[in-house]
Amino acid sequence: MGKLEGKVVVITGANSGIGLASAKRFAAEGAQVFMTGRRALELEEAVAEVGHNAIGICGDISKMQDLEALFNEIKRKAGHIDVLFANAGGGDFASLADITEEHYNRIFDTNVKGTLFTVQKSLHLLKDGASVILTGSTSATTGIPEFSVYSASKAAIRGFARAWVLELAPRKIRINILVPGSTSTPGWHGLSPDEKFNREMIRAVESTTPLGRLAEPSEVAAAALFLASDDSSFVNGSELFVDGGAAQI
Repeated sequence: MGKLEGKVVVITGANSGIGLASAKRFAAEGAQVFMTGRRALELEEAVAEVGHNAIGICGDISKMQDLEALFNEIKRKAGHIDVLFANAGGGDFASLADITEEHYNRIFDTNVKGTLFTVQKSLHLLKDGASVILTGSTSATTGIPEFSVYSASKAAIRGFARAWVLELAPRKIRINILVPGSTSTPGWHGLSPDEKFNREMIRAVESTTPLGRLAEPSEVAAAALFLASDDSSFVNGSELFVDGGAAQI
């Protein structure tokens, strides 16, 4: 029997990278997986790749009507949620002098507003004792030049978790933060249209990571499985770093 046998799992940002790797792992462990992402064709392909009767629901977590449609569909098809992995997020580089309102709004609308309302609108479906996983970032712990808006948005996630573990304590709902280091995802390899810049960034990260490489999405998914399953039944309010030691030195 798998570690998530019979569980209903929702993963946002599931069409690629860590979200897709987690959907594969969770489904292989017996979960009924609901996957969501903004790009319909990419999501359709990801759902087919996951198999195991995974269900894709296209939507943008920064849009309230899309979140409502997502959870209405989950209510209709499953009736409850055992595990919510609020994974969707993103960001790009801009120096302090170059930050625009559009840059700020785009990142905070997804990473902060989107995460907040993903969790809020799931509350009526989350079972008592459910596991909620939020995706953080090592950039909230270690400074990265020209990445301040993204870093600040991920620092907000830590603030959410501290408050929510107390608010949801009567229902025994656990809130934990998964903190990936630099991971070999399409997003990381496409940080900039300048391929030379991307290669230099990856080399710089590898040189400052004690394990000397990027993580594989499957490695982060394994940590997500721990937080989703009963293996972490007494883990609450924590940050689980999957960063090869980069933020620990």
